[in-house]
Formats: sequence, structure tokens, C-alpha cells
Amino acid sequence: MSISACPACSAAPLAQSVAATSAGQGDLILSLPEIHCAACIGGVERALQTVPGVNSSRVNLSRKRVVIDAPDVSPETAINALADAGYTALELDSTLLESADRDVQGRAMMLRLAVAGFAMMNVMLFSVAVWSGAAEATQVMFHWISAAIAVPALAFSAQVFFKHAWSALRVGRLNMDVPISLAIILAAGMSVYETTQGGDHVYFDAALSLTFFLLIGRYLDHRTRMAARSAAQELSALEVPRATKLIEGKPTTVNVADLAVGDAIVVHSGMRVPVDGVVTNGRSEADRSFLTGESMPLDVGPGDVVAAGDVNLSGPLTINVTAVGEDTTLRQMAVLVELAEGARNRYTALADRAARIYAPAVHLLAFVTFAGWIIASGDMVLSLNIAISVLIITCPCALGLAVPAVMTAASGRLFRRGLLVKNGTAIERMAEVDTVVFDKTGTLTQGVARIDTDVLTPDQMSVLAALCAGSSHPVSRAIVAAMPADVIAAPVVDIREAAGLGVEGVWNGKIVRVGRAEWVGAERSPALSIGHNNPVTLNFVETLRDGAVDAVTRLKAAGYNVAVFTGDTANAAQKLATQLNITDVRSDMRPEEKLAAITDMTRDGKHVLMVGDGLNDTAALAAAHASMSPASALDASRAASDIVLLGRSLAEIPDAVATGKSARARVIENFAIAAGYNMIAIPIAVAGFATPLAAAVAMSVSSITVLLNALRLR
Repeated sequence: MSISACPACSAAPLAQSVAATSAGQGDLILSLPEIHCAACIGGVERALQTVPGVNSSRVNLSRKRVVIDAPDVSPETAINALADAGYTALELDSTLLESADRDVQGRAMMLRLAVAGFAMMNVMLFSVAVWSGAAEATQVMFHWISAAIAVPALAFSAQVFFKHAWSALRVGRLNMDVPISLAIILAAGMSVYETTQGGDHVYFDAALSLTFFLLIGRYLDHRTRMAARSAAQELSALEVPRATKLIEGKPTTVNVADLAVGDAIVVHSGMRVPVDGVVTNGRSEADRSFLTGESMPLDVGPGDVVAAGDVNLSGPLTINVTAVGEDTTLRQMAVLVELAEGARNRYTALADRAARIYAPAVHLLAFVTFAGWIIASGDMVLSLNIAISVLIITCPCALGLAVPAVMTAASGRLFRRGLLVKNGTAIERMAEVDTVVFDKTGTLTQGVARIDTDVLTPDQMSVLAALCAGSSHPVSRAIVAAMPADVIAAPVVDIREAAGLGVEGVWNGKIVRVGRAEWVGAERSPALSIGHNNPVTLNFVETLRDGAVDAVTRLKAAGYNVAVFTGDTANAAQKLATQLNITDVRSDMRPEEKLAAITDMTRDGKHVLMVGDGLNDTAALAAAHASMSPASALDASRAASDIVLLGRSLAEIPDAVATGKSARARVIENFAIAAGYNMIAIPIAVAGFATPLAAAVAMSVSSITVLLNALRLR
């Protein structure tokens, strides 16, 4: 994270989103990675109201974005206005995010669930009338009305199972949806046949209730999975869409896609570098914290290499382009994330593993039952009815609910404790974790550096406060935010900012400066000088995030291996490790090195929980067995994570791991319930003592039992 702080939320917890963020055509979308609280919403919107041409703005706190209705306002103008108000803003490409913000599948599934439930209730009313004594013409009429309601409803609502079953059968394999589809089709088909023949027994209610209960489980599973969006897509959206190209010495705004190697571009202060390149003119500082995790800005000048994603902090830079498109650092990181996501997505859920055994067994049992009754009775209709009963009673409804019901209950429990679960198998994988790897800057620490005031005199503190208050540099803003409340700014006059160097002014007739070492006359940056007195080096001290000590202590006490992977310097990393009593510390790590380290640990049989917040953590987050990000993390990092810490404390991490283990225990109990139910119900069905309706009732009872057991997690 950048060391600049959001001024309105240094101690405030994340609040719920108070504004929708749906972008219209021509709207500008900015990412606000450092907002944390409801006060930030007002601060951002007030800052944007001062920009001429801004019609309105809407902040979404949960997604850390703002949508600005300003057709004639450039992104740079809006970003600079927010920077002046103390908020870091990054431009996002709305076209790359549009598809991720839609849940067409979820809405379609909810509609199917509603249709199945409505049809089931109405058909059951007619069934009650038949059971109550309706006969002859009345019974036949009720059966036809039930068929008219049930057949279209099943054709629409059960499409989810039919499509998945056909996809499996087409390639010569079985899945859970094959027996489900067979049970629904056979029960409905036999009922239609009985209706046309004027029979006494139809089972439309059984087919509909089966569909309804299974759709509940499928929708719960979809809800937990839908929260996860592609981190690679978020990374691509962070790429700067436009750049200032020098054409015959004149600055011209062009699309980044039109840049080529060898072009000269200008990156102004406060802007993100759009491509990889080498500085040819100008001096400045680059904030690489999103890419490397290093907490302090890096001095750059002619001959220095900059990468896509760096933020130019001080003065304008002229850059010769060396890599564009797929070859840039940011795009290569997106490729790493895509590969890591693909590897993690190969994880097989418990229910899927059970289905590999269960589905073939169900089909074999139903076929054997049908064949046995044909041989014993010679009655095709009776044999088919008994086989349908076996299919319904063994239908994996309880098995289908076993996992999503538990995961939904566990997700609700974690949400109430300030953790948002985004991935359907995250809690299962959390239960298997044996190693926890933390990033440093912005994860174990606040990401906001504070000045070590012990080495400064009161006059130095006052002068420093005055100089930094007149600067928009992120280090200056961090100094002002971290200054003790009782410090009064000195009456410094003629304050001016020297691009790429620092800030100077006049106090009591003396020249006072804060900035780079060579400008101030010190050995290390940043430093402060007052007149001809010896300059003093400003030491920054990182503050541990709330709950960091508690989380690490409890994890180690529970037997977990704890490590720190950081892109920061060895000295900064070791200081933190000493505070937290962590021995496994790795520093100066690039994103690909973090990914390689996580991959190596996985090959060694370790199940790693990665906790990080920066772009440099994104690939490692996607590759880890399970992953978490603070709510203050960048969009791409949160998208790559399984769980988001909504609060500012890390103390909930051990509880999340413990909840994963409890959830796994409930899932195994649900499997046991389903197995016990089958052991009792299957012999009854095979013996011909259960009608399809009785089988549907038994199946419903087992499903409700599984749901009630899952609720124990709450």
C-alpha cells in the first residue's frame, strides 16, 4: 500500500456500502483503494463537487469505487482533486468491469426456484383434494390441472439439472445431475401417463418438491461462488487507458493501445505510468508499493527504469517506452494471476468427490431394482414405479444440500465477525490450512508510516508540520496525519514545493527544507534542515495493524507455521518479525518470487493461507490453498482472495480457520445423515413399500434435517 493515508478513516471500521455504483455510458470510474469508512464517502463526494463539470458522483464503499457523471472532465482532473483532498484514486476501465458486475445466472436461478416453489404449492393443494376423497371426474380433472401446472414448471425450473446431466452424458460420464434428471423426468413422465389413462396415482408434487429442494442447494452454492470475480480482469482494468505522447515535441493524448516501443511519453505528477520504460528527462519519486510492497517512494531520474503501475509522485517525467501491451509488468502479473487462479480452481469440493462414487451406485441400484421386479412380477408399470421411487429416495438432495447449506451458515457466521467469504470452496480449503503466510506493508502493518518524534526538537516538529502541510506529496500527507495533536505549525512563509526534491520555506529568517538528502545536505532521505544547523534524518516507524500480535500468537499456539513474505527491505522486514516473534522472514521479493515460493510450499505438501493486500501479492493470493485480504486492499487483490477482512483487525483470522474446521465437521456429519437415511430408506423402496410420493416426503425430511444441522454453525 501507499504510505499516504485516508484522512477521514484512520481509525474507523468499514461500513456498509451506501451507494450503488452502476456506471452509465460516458461515466468515469475511479478505484479508491484507501477509503475505509462512511466519512470517506462524504469527503470524496465533496471533493468532486468542487470540480467544474462534475454533475454528480456516487461512492460504493464495499467495492471502493466512485462513479462520476462528468462527460467533459478528464480522469486526471478528478484524480488530482481527490489527491488534494487526501484520497488516492486510480482510473478503471469500465468496459472490462461491466461483465463482472452482472449476475445473470443468479437471477435466472432465483426465477426458476420461485416458479418451482409456486407450482409445488399449487399442485400440492390439488393433491390434498384428491387425498381427501375427490374421485372419478373430479380426480381426473385435478390430475389434468396438476399436469398443466407441473409439466411447464418442470421444463423451465429443472433446466439447470437437465443441461448439466446432458453435458456429462455427452462425453460418456456421470455426475449428480444425471440421477436427479432421471428421477424428475421419470416421475413426471409416469404421472402424465397415469393421467392420460385415468389412473389413481400421479406424482407431480414429488417431482416439483424434488426440483424445489435441489434448486435451494444449487442457489446457495451459486451465491457463495458469485462473489468471486476474476482478479486478472481487475488487474487489466487498472491499466491506464490513455497516455500523453510527444509527437514532434508536442504533447498529444492517445490511447495506450496505440503506443509502440520507442515512443516518448510524458507522465505528470500524481499519474500512474501506463507502460514500461526508461526515464529520459526529469527527476521525481515513484510509488511502487502496489507492485513491490516497498513502503517508501523510490527516487527516479534519467536512465532509471519505471514499470506500468508505478505512480509518479513529484515532478513530470519524460519516458522512452520499452514495453507495451502484453509485455508490460502489469500485464505479465495478470498472466501470473490467471495461471494461479486456474490451478486453484482445480480443487475438487467434497460434494463433487462424493458424487463420483454416489451417482454410478444410484443408477446401478435403480436398474437392478427395475430388472428384479420385472422378473418377479412381469408388471412393467409396477416395476417402473418402484424404480422411480428408488431414484427419488436415493436422489442426492441431502447430499446436494450438505455442503452449500453448511458453507452458507459458516459464511454468515464469519460475516457477522467481519469476514466476507467470496469463494464457494474457501471454507473447505481453510479447514486444510497448516501454514499462514503474511505480507508486511498494509497487511501486518497499517501501511501508514509515522514519524519517530523522539529524535526531533519541538521547533523541528513545528517547522516540519508547517512545511508538510503545504505539500501534496504522499509522504508529507502521512507526516501531517501522524503528527501529535498538540503540535502547532510554525509560522513558515514563502513555502514552495521543488519538484522531485522536497519543500522549502522561510522561518525566522532562516531557509528551512524537508526532502531528498542531497538537496537538504543529509546522508539519507528524507531529511529536515533549519538554516545552517546540521540536518536531521526523518525516521519512519510502521505501525502494526490492530490484532496482528494476537493473530500471530494464536496461530502459532495452535500449531500453524507462520511466515512473512514482503517486497520491502530486509531491515524493515526484520524489525517487524522481531516484534511478532516470526522466524521465517523473506524480504525484497518480487511478485513472481512470492508466487514461486507459494508454489514450492504447495509441492512440498503444505496447505498455505496467504494474507496480503498489494498488487505484488495478487498472484500469490490466487495460487495459495486459501487466501485473505484486508478491506483496504486494492480491488485486484481483494478479487483474488477467498475471504475479505471487513474490519481493521487481524484478530479474526484464527477464528476464520477454526470456523473452517467446524464447517468441515458439519459437512461430514451431513454426509453421515444422508448415508444413514439411505441405509434405512433404500431397502424399503427396493422392497416396493414406498410410492414415489412417500419417497419424495422422505427425501424432504432428510433435506430439512441436513439444513437444521448446518444451522448449528450459526
